[in-house]
Amino acid sequence: MGQQGIWDWEKRQAHLVEQKCFLPQLDSLMPWSEFRPILNQVYEQPRKSNAGRKPIDVILMFKLLILQRLYNISDADLAYQVHDRLSFMKFLHLGLEDNVPDATTIALFREELTQLNLIDLLFEQFASYLGHRGYQAKGGQSVDASFVPVPKPHHKKAENEQIKAGQVPEAWAEATKEQKEVDARWTKKNQVSHFGYKNHVSIDAEHGLVRQYAVTNAAVDDAQVFAQVLDVENEGEQVWADSTYGSENTEWVLPKMGFKSEIQERGYGNQPLTEEQKSNNKEKSRVRARVAHVFGHWVNSMGGKLLRGVGQVRIAAKVGLFNLTYNLRGYVYVQRPGVV
Repeated sequence: MGQQGIWDWEKRQAHLVEQKCFLPQLDSLMPWSEFRPILNQVYEQPRKSNAGRKPIDVILMFKLLILQRLYNISDADLAYQVHDRLSFMKFLHLGLEDNVPDATTIALFREELTQLNLIDLLFEQFASYLGHRGYQAKGGQSVDASFVPVPKPHHKKAENEQIKAGQVPEAWAEATKEQKEVDARWTKKNQVSHFGYKNHVSIDAEHGLVRQYAVTNAAVDDAQVFAQVLDVENEGEQVWADSTYGSENTEWVLPKMGFKSEIQERGYGNQPLTEEQKSNNKEKSRVRARVAHVFGHWVNSMGGKLLRGVGQVRIAAKVGLFNLTYNLRGYVYVQRPGVV
């Protein structure tokens, strides 16, 4: 019976490869070793004692975090599914006899990456790899932002007022401050209320990959982050964005920075758009809309955008990992035969 189980394992893995399953392709195509120098910084921190179990390989831990963002699952669910799913075990190069990191270990590793500000470095490392592989940012860029919801807290009115004023409510004990969400904000768009954060991104028009990003609370106006996410290394000069980003100041600044504005124009009650402006907006929208694929993919293929975590620093780390994972997926996709 045991022998049959081994053969079943090999047969099922061969079938996954034959079907060009995404995880085997991701595993084989990614330059995992190039991330190691950055990841090793987690274990370069001084340890209280040399006793105990040796640290788990950083590449294994990094791949666990990529799996987590691919499917938007909790630390506990991730640990369980690695035990349960053959495809996850194969991706991690784990055998049935190997130990699987538990939820606490996964959380601690991600927290170390977060506190050491290594997520951005990992993102930049892969960007460098893409450039060396011929996938430089080209064709201009599209800028947009999307809400990142987090669980809604149940604060008292007085607590909310103190939070909005940038204060920590006096009633909260020191032990609970790390467990209370004070950075996220409410905002409204199209009469719909949102609570959480925003993922502001710039993608290149040639490959549709995320080239720059920034994370803010949900109440920050998109236009305030516009300059921050512009990719100065894009070989194209055009910048596409919806009318939210349009202003006299923006139209003046972009040429000074070497960019050409393709921002959609906005009509007003006393000055509606002309037919020519409407036609131009339609043309601009065809390119601009591609940036929405990033957020649509997050919802439709990567488990949704709701993130669990406390504070902007931790949410920004998870968003950064998502943006990196999106680029990993994009790179695998363009490697498939027939894809241009």
